Amino acid sequence: MAEIHSLAYAGFGVSDLDKWQWLATDIIGMQVASRDEQGLTLRMDEYAQRFFLEKNPIDDILVAGWQLRSEQELESYVAELRDKGVQIEPLSRELLQRRRVEKAYSCQDPNGFTHEFFFGHAEAGLNDVFHSTVLKGGFVTGELGIGHILPFAKNGPQTVKFYTDVLKLRVSDYIREEVQPGMVVDATFFHTATGRHHSIATAQAPAPKVLNHFMVQVQNMDDVGMAYDRCVKAGVPIILELGHHPNDKTFSFYAQTPSGFNFEMGWGGVVIDDRHWEVKAFSKMSDWGHKRNIVL
Repeated sequence: MAEIHSLAYAGFGVSDLDKWQWLATDIIGMQVASRDEQGLTLRMDEYAQRFFLEKNPIDDILVAGWQLRSEQELESYVAELRDKGVQIEPLSRELLQRRRVEKAYSCQDPNGFTHEFFFGHAEAGLNDVFHSTVLKGGFVTGELGIGHILPFAKNGPQTVKFYTDVLKLRVSDYIREEVQPGMVVDATFFHTATGRHHSIATAQAPAPKVLNHFMVQVQNMDDVGMAYDRCVKAGVPIILELGHHPNDKTFSFYAQTPSGFNFEMGWGGVVIDDRHWEVKAFSKMSDWGHKRNIVL
């Protein structure tokens, strides 16, 4: 049966393109692919586009882009969604050109953003090699996709059911942490066929934005530390200090984007082999570090 290959792109609506371009290139280490009146697109590797930013005062996630391996798999997957009663529509030719993909469909998430399913990404070309001006190494992408996103859930059980039963994502594990007396954060983590520990995670929480954070993973541990130093020097608010997660084994920190949601930059991370994977429940989001800072 057809299933999602990876989280291949994400799109945000942002109010300040200039600040975002600076953060994405000079702090995180991405490369601008194109910019026009409608927005900005960013590269992390040989793909022509990994993130797109649209001029939009929402300052939140707009789109999660999920890749399938072929047109046949895409059509089979979409047929399954329709059989389950999901309202799913093809993308227009104009949107396909902006996404740099051959064919795609979209449906709505219960929490207020769009999922797009596609095949046939555009490559940047041999004469247009990805180049970061700040990274020592590169990003961990390829079969594993861009990293992960964590949108909040308005209704936790409904959202988990949508991701497992409708999108057919696989549960990796759970973290249920009592963050203060009587208040438990219940997070569920999901992976795709290629096994990045999680491409999406969710937890129910009252929040002004849908997206809590997106994460990118680097090949060299030093790039996490150097990005942290760049944030401190530039005055980018650090939300969670350097630390380590118990479930995906990632070393990382979190900082605030110009849109108010966060980004995580990490190194390490588990790749799941479902033949040997055991789903577990953890009681801590971090087993050391990740001290929370209050942003005024």
